[in-house]
Amino acid sequence: MATKHEQILNYIDELQVGEKISVRQIAKALNVSEGTAYRAIKEAENKGYVSTIERVGTIRIERKKKENIEKLTYAEVVNIVDGQVLGGRAGLHKTLNRFVIGAMKLDAMMRYTGAGNLLIIGNRVRAHEHVLKAGAAVLITGGFDTEDHVKRLADELQLPIISTSYDTFTVATMINRAIYDQLIKKEIVLVEDILTPLKDTIYIKTTDNVALWHQYNKDTLHGRFPVVDQGLKVQGMITSKDIIGKSMDMTIDKVMTKHPMTVSGKTSVASCSHMMVWEGIEVLPVVDEANKLEGIISRQDVLKALQMNQRQPQIGETIDDIVTKHVLLTKGKNKGETTFSCEVTPQMTNHLGTISYGVFTTIVSEAANRILRGFKKGDLVVENMTIYFIKPVQMDSVIEISPKILEVGRKFGKVDVEVFNQGVLVGKAMMMCQLIDRH
Repeated sequence: MATKHEQILNYIDELQVGEKISVRQIAKALNVSEGTAYRAIKEAENKGYVSTIERVGTIRIERKKKENIEKLTYAEVVNIVDGQVLGGRAGLHKTLNRFVIGAMKLDAMMRYTGAGNLLIIGNRVRAHEHVLKAGAAVLITGGFDTEDHVKRLADELQLPIISTSYDTFTVATMINRAIYDQLIKKEIVLVEDILTPLKDTIYIKTTDNVALWHQYNKDTLHGRFPVVDQGLKVQGMITSKDIIGKSMDMTIDKVMTKHPMTVSGKTSVASCSHMMVWEGIEVLPVVDEANKLEGIISRQDVLKALQMNQRQPQIGETIDDIVTKHVLLTKGKNKGETTFSCEVTPQMTNHLGTISYGVFTTIVSEAANRILRGFKKGDLVVENMTIYFIKPVQMDSVIEISPKILEVGRKFGKVDVEVFNQGVLVGKAMMMCQLIDRH
């Protein structure tokens, strides 16, 4: 039996794209409290098939696939630019395929403008009209309005006409930033991307007996299974340790480990791996917000996904990629000493033109990582780090990084890193790293 929360989510999912949604309407239609309706609408918004816009309300939009994430709906654009919808509200759910900046004569502009585009333009009313007729929506910058007949045309054609107080350059930057943020999210592997789905998951019910565990163990050669109640909610985990010396007819709920750790499908694989390593867990149940089983994820799945991810070509370079590319090995002054150099490029600086704290942290971590790799093959997780910024380092400087290993054990390494600019000490870091073997 689905919970009220799940019933509301299903109800919203089945609404037509473009339909308006309100807390009161849902509470009335499904006979639930307004609080329950509000929570479900927020959940649908997080899942990306509902968008709330100030002065317009909440509407059902198209659910985006992970590979199609760089496509925005007009509703999302309104939220990004803090816009006001002047007309064509019925088309807010539509997805746009291209942005055009209208900084040219009308006939030249029309050559670039087509259906499904969004034209970013100032207070040029004639252009607003022509663009709508060509099947594109309009984003008016500088806080300008448009004429009433244009608003009526936008309503008729169901193409939004949006006004924002920002200038064209700022708007283009904000939209680019939003798309880039979404692309970064797309690169992050989530548990839902690699889990073993429910249909392929072997689970045991609380009312089953120990004999069933033995049967599954014999069939699969696995010993860890999630335990669920009649409603598929996770109640525990059962492993070979739990059933040692227990009689075959004993029920599972008497021997299982209660309150197991679980993860949601939206958890990143990196967080999941940390949990598994830290807690020494081999298998984690994956649950939804109602704690219902959606599948399982094993340590092997996680390690495989993390290794695959390292080998994949990235869509765009992250700042970490840019920084680590600039960290180069140089010869140390003393025998047996390893040092690195790094040129501080404009991208690595803060608004004052000196090296940013985040970049400094990345450089220090990279140097420690490379020196520890010489001692031990495997992955490295920084457990804690203390950084001292002694002097600012300005753009175009070349810094020397000198890491020294204080101690390296089977599981942990301690590193001291000193950073110099033209022979002067500019920063220092002390790091404790966890070393993870690759199986």
